[in-house]
Amino acid sequence: MKSTIRNAKTMVLGVAMAAMALCSAAQATDRYIIVQSTTSTQNSGLYDHILPLYEAASGVQVRVVAVGTGQAIKNARNCDGDVLLVHAKPAEEAFVEQGYGKQRFDVMYNDFVFIGPQDDPAGIEDAPDAAAALKAIAAVSAPFASRADDSGTHKKEMQLWRAAGIDPTGDSGGWYRETGSGMGATLNIAVAMNAYAMTDRATWISFGNKAEHRILVDGDPQLFNQYGVILVNSEKCPNIRAEAGQKFIDWLLGAEGQEAIGAYSLQGKQLFFPNAQPGDPS
Repeated sequence: MKSTIRNAKTMVLGVAMAAMALCSAAQATDRYIIVQSTTSTQNSGLYDHILPLYEAASGVQVRVVAVGTGQAIKNARNCDGDVLLVHAKPAEEAFVEQGYGKQRFDVMYNDFVFIGPQDDPAGIEDAPDAAAALKAIAAVSAPFASRADDSGTHKKEMQLWRAAGIDPTGDSGGWYRETGSGMGATLNIAVAMNAYAMTDRATWISFGNKAEHRILVDGDPQLFNQYGVILVNSEKCPNIRAEAGQKFIDWLLGAEGQEAIGAYSLQGKQLFFPNAQPGDPS
């Protein structure tokens, strides 16, 4: 009888210890989240500025996977992240409409620019807008380096080519060079080829290999670059860290996160401009 009671107590203790271990493991996984992100936020140094502030306040580590927007969305569809932070609003809205994301929120913005050689052989510096600049480049077959990687930057570039009434892909391998690479690598290629390229301003400011290249076209409203943040839907991805992910989003959209974003500068220039409206999905 004593042996039976002892065995029962041992079983109860074992179950309790197993439950405690499972609880500890669950708590441990909530100590970090994965953010599928566009590269510009990483390459510009923004995350190096804001994430230590969030991690110190929350005790939760933010692990960033920085890829092109198209790939980040694919990764999030595959449940390989808790939060999506990218810059291609139509694709983001489709992600939510198809049930992969909960809600989309504006978080910050900057702009795209066209950079090119100092001597500007296509004369785009005098173009009235981005579409006219692309027409001028195509008219003289001036070298143009495109990311061609389904990133947010590439999506915007192709939208502008359509506005110009031009399909440059027919000249791929000629004056139109599709790099299939990230922004930094594409800028290196543009500088090496003495070519034009389109980039977000934050990446250009932080880029260290400008040589004689400079910004030639900016200020067109069509070059506006909005960033959005989305919590991955736990109904599609049951294993995501939904609560921890939502807390990070709340921080980004709240006063502390927005202030941290706005305070980040490089070479005396603000790189991102917070414009969140908490509680109002965009």
